[in-house]
Amino acid sequence: MTTDVFAAHRRLLFSVAYRILGTAADAEDAVQDAWVKWSAADRADVAEPKAYLVRIVSNVAMDRLRTARSRREVYVGPWLPEPILTSVEGKPESDTVSLALLVVLESLSPLERAVFVLKEVFGFTHAEIADAVERSEDAVRQAAHRAREHVQARRPRFHATAVKQREVTERFFAAATGGDINTLMQLLAPDVTVWTDGGGKVRQALQPVTGASRVAAWFATFGSQPYQGVSLADMRVEFVELNGRSGIVFTGAGRVIGTLVLDVDLDGRVVAIHNVANPDKLRAVATGEVHDLRQ
Repeated sequence: MTTDVFAAHRRLLFSVAYRILGTAADAEDAVQDAWVKWSAADRADVAEPKAYLVRIVSNVAMDRLRTARSRREVYVGPWLPEPILTSVEGKPESDTVSLALLVVLESLSPLERAVFVLKEVFGFTHAEIADAVERSEDAVRQAAHRAREHVQARRPRFHATAVKQREVTERFFAAATGGDINTLMQLLAPDVTVWTDGGGKVRQALQPVTGASRVAAWFATFGSQPYQGVSLADMRVEFVELNGRSGIVFTGAGRVIGTLVLDVDLDGRVVAIHNVANPDKLRAVATGEVHDLRQ
C-alpha cells in the first residue's frame, strides 16, 4: 500500500522537483528523499497523500536549490538546465518545461520558484501552496505575484508551433552542416543569442554569443570542424523532443556529446539557442528515458 500510493504520484513529484531544480539528477534525489520521509511517516494522520507528498518534495527541492545556488555562482561559463527527453511537444505542458522558461526561473528565489511552479504549472490554490511550503497564505500570495510579474517580463511571449519548430530545427542544422551562412542569416533573429554550457569540462563559449552575424559564423563551421573532438562523419545526429521542443542529440565516441534546442518565434525565426555539452548534464538524455511531465 505504501509503495502503491507513492508510485501513483511519482510522476507528479518528479515533475514538480525538476521544474524547481532544473536538473534531472537533483529531481530524482528529491523524489528519493520524499520516498524516505513518506516511508517513515505515520500515514494514519495523512488525509491527502497527494498534498502530503507534494509538500515533502517541494521543501526538499527548495532546500536542494539553496545548496545548489552556491555551486552555480562559481560555475564555469553559463549555467543551463539539464535537458531531458520528453513527450509533451505541442501540449500545454511544453511551455512549462522548456529550457527557456527554466532559465528564467533560475532568477527567482527558491520560495518564489516553488510557488510559481505549484500555482502556475500545477494549479494548486494559495492555501494549498501555503501548506506545502510552510508559509502563510499572504506570504505565498506575495511570492506568487512577484514571481509571475518577473517571469512574464522575461519569458518568450509567443513561440512557433511544434511542426514549425521541427522544420526550422532541421533547416538550421542542414544550413550549419553545409556552411550555408545565407540560410542561417534568414533563420536567425537579429538579436539571437547562443548559450553554451560546458561546465569547464569541455570546450564551450564562456560568454553568450549574440547577434545574427556572429551566431551564423559560429555555426557555419559545424560541418567542417570537429565538435567535442568528433567529426560530423563519425557522429550520430538524432532529432528528438527535448524539454517540450524539437531538439538535437549528438552522439560520438560511444557517448552523448551534446544537445541543441532552438527557441523559434511565430515568424519562424530563431531567437535563442541552448547548447549543453557538460558531460554531467547529458546523463539523463544518455539513458534514453522519456519523461512524461504532464500536469
